[in-house]
Amino acid sequence: MTLRQVGALPLRKLRGGGVEVLLVSSRETGRWVIPKGWPAKRLSDAKAAAREAKQEAGVSGKMKGPPIGSYRYRKRMPGGIVRVIDVDVYVLWVKKERKSWPEKDERVREWFAQSDAARLVREPKLKVLIGQFAV
Repeated sequence: MTLRQVGALPLRKLRGGGVEVLLVSSRETGRWVIPKGWPAKRLSDAKAAAREAKQEAGVSGKMKGPPIGSYRYRKRMPGGIVRVIDVDVYVLWVKKERKSWPEKDERVREWFAQSDAARLVREPKLKVLIGQFAV
């Protein structure tokens, strides 16, 4: 059975045109990922994705729905079981970056040019989502 998560693709517009993408490091491996987590019963998927962006990257702003697509990855669960996770990706136009946030001590966040962000993430469909996103 495939599990489902929601993710935020944090973006900011550049003055000269184009966008930058905010990536965070994963806690387990340190690889570059987007903020993501489990859907919430009392929140829309877009709001749940926004909550993850606030917790994992310390950013908030305007969510743009519906999702721009999805990607799949493998997650090692407690007990060593590996599960397949499908992540629905929502665009978050960042308006505010906090200096402190809940997972600051567990992750690194960094802004990248769109092409660099697409190259740095590991999941093939996420590479495409980031690389082909147009403002």
